[in-house]
Amino acid sequence: MPKLRHTILRLIDLREHEQINLTLLAVCPNSAAVLEAAVKVAARCHTPMLFAATLNQVDRDGGYTGWTPAQFVAEMRAYAVRYGCTSPLYPCLDHGGMWLKDQHTRDKLPLDQAMHEVKLSLTACLEAGYALLHIDPTVDRTLPPGQAPTVPVVVARTVELIEHAETERKARNLPPVAYEVGTEEVHGGLVDFENFTAFLTQLKDALEERNLAHAWPTFVVAQVGTDLHTTYFDPAAAERLTEIVRPTGALLKGHYTDWVENPADYPATGMGGANVGPEFTAVEFDALEELEQRERRLCANRRLPPSRMMATLEAAVVASNRWQKWLQPDEVGKRFVDLTPARRRWLAQTGARYVWTAPTVLAARQTLYQNLALVAADPHAYVVESVARSIEHYVDAFNLYDAATLL
Repeated sequence: MPKLRHTILRLIDLREHEQINLTLLAVCPNSAAVLEAAVKVAARCHTPMLFAATLNQVDRDGGYTGWTPAQFVAEMRAYAVRYGCTSPLYPCLDHGGMWLKDQHTRDKLPLDQAMHEVKLSLTACLEAGYALLHIDPTVDRTLPPGQAPTVPVVVARTVELIEHAETERKARNLPPVAYEVGTEEVHGGLVDFENFTAFLTQLKDALEERNLAHAWPTFVVAQVGTDLHTTYFDPAAAERLTEIVRPTGALLKGHYTDWVENPADYPATGMGGANVGPEFTAVEFDALEELEQRERRLCANRRLPPSRMMATLEAAVVASNRWQKWLQPDEVGKRFVDLTPARRRWLAQTGARYVWTAPTVLAARQTLYQNLALVAADPHAYVVESVARSIEHYVDAFNLYDAATLL
């Protein structure tokens, strides 16, 4: 398997010399079904696939998927064997920074402890064989709400984390790893052209000063118009940002590409990569909802106890309290039951990724599958294929079909 850096260099070469534009897809592996679907797509579309796992999803404590970094990589490789995947698969860390793990924010960790925890996780990712680390110290919970750390502070913390990763990597005689820096979160402070340019300039100087020029990032993340509640990718902003990044040898990467209205504009404007995550959770949620509708008729006909899949899932989301993370300003302080039906469904759909591994949800899913299997259906395959079709939408839009041949 080619190293990710080599793949990126080849992508740049294709763009510069053959006018072939590709955008790499990074799937957020927020469930076993999504991970399986992404590997399945990589195999049948013969395309590279990145997996952008946050510390909430995959970490030393198992995250909400239940996977440590090593277990996550092992699962990815097992699916590769199952589907005969020969395309490159790249496990990656997404948003590796202080207080970007919800538990660290809830525990109100001080800076030194939050930094220590992130460093331990970076080491675990390296030991597991991750191909890319997103270094993202753009949040500072010690500051007043809504205030972002200054660019020099972000640069200093970025360099500290990269230096730690490089020291740990060399001590373990591990191969080079790619880096991703920046964020498109509004609180990140890198959402305008002036800050963006200042960040890159200062980062270059700081890495050189620490003899870390070899660790220059492969990807730089920036605001390109999308977030969890907006779906229009801004081609003009992307083109301008791409022109800023191009001379550095890095590529621009967008997060929150979920449900984007114009995905074909990503390769057309020179975007090197894009992350998609919550959309695939929603597809998995919808597929299970459709299966439960079929199960209702089956249980009525055969007098079987129903799974109550969706009610169980919603109850688990509510009990987790993580739905409160996504409340709009006018909803803060309201009980879940006091929200509109549309908002309750959206929050359950979005928050489902946090509770797929909850015991009650696992039990309900098992009952759902067992009931439907009575009519020779393969409900799990139906869910995975539903997610796979959603992933393939981006594969086609990003010009990635058979891209492994070119890259």
